[in-house]
Amino acid sequence: MALIFPNRSRSFDEARKGVRFTGYDGMFEVRFLIEDAALGSAITRDSSEAAYLNAFDAARSSIQEAALRVYQHRRGNNFTLRAEDFR
Repeated sequence: MALIFPNRSRSFDEARKGVRFTGYDGMFEVRFLIEDAALGSAITRDSSEAAYLNAFDAARSSIQEAALRVYQHRRGNNFTLRAEDFR
């Protein structure tokens, strides 16, 4: 099966300073965290939760594309997306 993102929910992870979201490969949940540096230059360590979530929403398509690429190279159920995953 292919990785899909039917659930549009996402959440701010204050401890890791990033945004968490999930995808599904069949019945298996695949968890992702996108780091602040990968969300763009508008995000700083002092940015608000809303700023993180808005940055995620604005780049959702490219974030999901990067998640697909990372997942295809190494199957698993927990991934961290970094700025280099978007090059």
